[in-house]
Amino acid sequence: MKSTGVANVTQLGEFDEIIDVRSPSEFAEDHIPGAVNCPVLSDGERARVGTLYKQESPFAAKKLGAALVARHIAEHIEARFLDKPRAWKPLVYCWRGGKRSGAMSHVLRQIGWQACALEGGYKSWRRHVVAELADLPRRLALRVISGATGSGKSRLLEALAAQGAQALDLEALAAHKGSVLGGLPDELQPSQKMFESRLLAVLQGLTLSQPVFVEAESRRIGQLQVPDALLETMRASPCLRIEASDAARVRFLIGDYDYFLADPDGLKAKLACLRELQSGETLARWDALVDARDWPALVAELLAQHYDPLYRRSQGKNYVRFSDATRFATDDLSPAGLERLASRVLASEASPHRRP
Repeated sequence: MKSTGVANVTQLGEFDEIIDVRSPSEFAEDHIPGAVNCPVLSDGERARVGTLYKQESPFAAKKLGAALVARHIAEHIEARFLDKPRAWKPLVYCWRGGKRSGAMSHVLRQIGWQACALEGGYKSWRRHVVAELADLPRRLALRVISGATGSGKSRLLEALAAQGAQALDLEALAAHKGSVLGGLPDELQPSQKMFESRLLAVLQGLTLSQPVFVEAESRRIGQLQVPDALLETMRASPCLRIEASDAARVRFLIGDYDYFLADPDGLKAKLACLRELQSGETLARWDALVDARDWPALVAELLAQHYDPLYRRSQGKNYVRFSDATRFATDDLSPAGLERLASRVLASEASPHRRP
């Protein structure tokens, strides 16, 4: 480690804690996974200092900034760091590795801790994420789980992971189930930058020589975009196809989207987003089924008239190895059924007759 108290993005793992001293809004948009936010300027204070810099003078802005930063550093030390041992090694970063992180790391080093500032700050981290996501996904041995809507693909990923397989759950990282009804009721999607930071953290934990299971996705998951290198690798990778019965899919979706049962008006608002794809008569019938709480009939119609046609058009077009996918039929998408299905998938993967 450099004696000047500066480290780079390749050294993140050498530190006991990563401290982001940017404002709360900067931190909320994106940050290094695992970092804690200890802002030395609030959003309002940052704007105030910037206005003073432009309208009065850099000197006046620096005086005010120094007073505010010093006050907040003291608050953070008292609130969070007094119990840290002498050997504690924190890494501090701000936007560009400038005054904010420099001030915090300087004070921490003066106390006696082995603090470093991140060279280039958050911007260096962001450049690192972009570069890694353009290369790392192309080295993955992906196995793409395909299947019509309601086939339990995300839950199968969880079951595979529980049995020791490597799984990449893009929908969990994106906080979205990937369809017009896919928004989660109690969780907003992260920013694109945050999604990519979280994705890189997961990818870096994978063993590249071992298979990685991932669900077939379109280019977008809700409002977020799958990075190009990952999407291209997915579309060129071997597929496996879950062929669940219609009855099993309907049962699964009613359970998996149970929060819509408690919010019929919200469900009808979501269905209205399909007005450019479905006739007014169809949407009116679906609204009537919602009002009648006839969930099996509604889900069956949504699958037959909307989701299944989309699936048939997209999979063979986008995934070049979809036609020779190994098929797994099932009539049971319960947790126990998905555990058994995961075992079958892993047994097939281990088979010497599996296609490469």
